Amino acid sequence: MARIAYIRDGRAPVPKNARISAQMSRIRAKDTGPELSVRHALRAAGFPGYRLHYKKVPGRPDIAFVGRRIAVFVHGCFWHGCPHCQPRRPKTNTRFWNAKLDANKARDKRKAQALRRAGWKVITVWECRIQRSPATAVARVISRLSDG
Repeated sequence: MARIAYIRDGRAPVPKNARISAQMSRIRAKDTGPELSVRHALRAAGFPGYRLHYKKVPGRPDIAFVGRRIAVFVHGCFWHGCPHCQPRRPKTNTRFWNAKLDANKARDKRKAQALRRAGWKVITVWECRIQRSPATAVARVISRLSDG
């Protein structure tokens, strides 16, 4: 197996295991599996008119229904600290990971507050809920869209 060199920007510690390093490098910020599932369910339910990662509002929500002022965040359980499944944190580099994951949660809270102050409704859909039942996970979003 050829060794792949990854460009490091200094923000994260270098993993001790090459397999973990390769795995972490493949993690995406956009168009993740859970996000694609939510988008598919919304289209199937008859709600295709959304913007992706809409830059004109605070927080750049994953999915934004601009006319209805509804922002949807699709959160991965590990990265955003899911309150439902409460994923375990890594046992190595604990200081880095605790700071990183706590900062993610604080940033999520700031984004949601800024959107609400701007008059938007904010809905968070969690990865574990999408895996369990995509239709049920998206039901809250569809309910809000049907109301307005």
